[in-house]
Amino acid sequence: MQQQSKKKSLLKKMKTQKYLLLLLLPGLIYFIVFRYYPMYGTVIAFKDFDFREGILGSDWVGLRYFKQFVTGPYFWRLVKNTFLVSFYDLLFSFPAPIIFALLLNEVRSKRYKKVVQTVSYLPHFISVVILVGLMKTMFSPNGGVVNNILMSMGMDPINFFMEKSWFRPLYVGSSIWQSFGWGSIIYLATMAGIDTQLYEAAHMDGAGRFRCMWNITLPCIRPTIVILLILRLGKLLSVGFEKIILMYNPATYEVSDVISSYVYRYGILQANYSFGAAVDLMNSIIALILILITNKISQKISDTSLW
Repeated sequence: MQQQSKKKSLLKKMKTQKYLLLLLLPGLIYFIVFRYYPMYGTVIAFKDFDFREGILGSDWVGLRYFKQFVTGPYFWRLVKNTFLVSFYDLLFSFPAPIIFALLLNEVRSKRYKKVVQTVSYLPHFISVVILVGLMKTMFSPNGGVVNNILMSMGMDPINFFMEKSWFRPLYVGSSIWQSFGWGSIIYLATMAGIDTQLYEAAHMDGAGRFRCMWNITLPCIRPTIVILLILRLGKLLSVGFEKIILMYNPATYEVSDVISSYVYRYGILQANYSFGAAVDLMNSIIALILILITNKISQKISDTSLW
């Protein structure tokens, strides 16, 4: 009887909230079709995949491709490059939207604030292909704006995209420019929910803008910062290959070749799909472990965590 009453109560709730459930339906379909269903394909990481035999008909090879990647000649170079590119991107790109949001929150002119926000959001909507194209034009040794400035100062032109030492600064710098405005949205939204009475009380006690920012704004947005940091650390070894492939070349492989770009060249272009699936699965497992560890540390240090 109790189960029947629970069932009726559930059906009643579903009936009253049918329109909300309909709004939820497209999102569920998206995740089922494009996220959960493709997980079936990860089986090929443990098989010698053959198009003629299909996924189920291919022979099992166990951990062959995992061992092949770990014992390969480029393993440590790939791990090192992936970690360093992600670490530098995290170190400089993660604080940028926080600092920008804190500064923008102090602007009193609403019109000026809206203009700055709009201008800072625009780079986010530029595709990676166009972004790298703009960079190559600006930093070109033949007529590029940056090299023209250097030559006007009596310096020699630099072929930035052929120099190993310039790859990571260009990658991280372009990431900051493209993402800091868009990334500040969530922080600005959190700041909008802070009780204004806290600022009024602080001003009555003689606190200035910087003191209010440090003692009120930052502590109030700290939970948001921690959650986003945990999610970001989970992607520490998951550098997107699109931008890397567009920026790198054989002359910079030593510092620019990462796991995802290596998988693209060796796994996709050379049709070693099982190898590519194995490396990608390993990357996902490492990302999950990083999220679990970071979340546990966050629970110990503060009261904020994902679960």
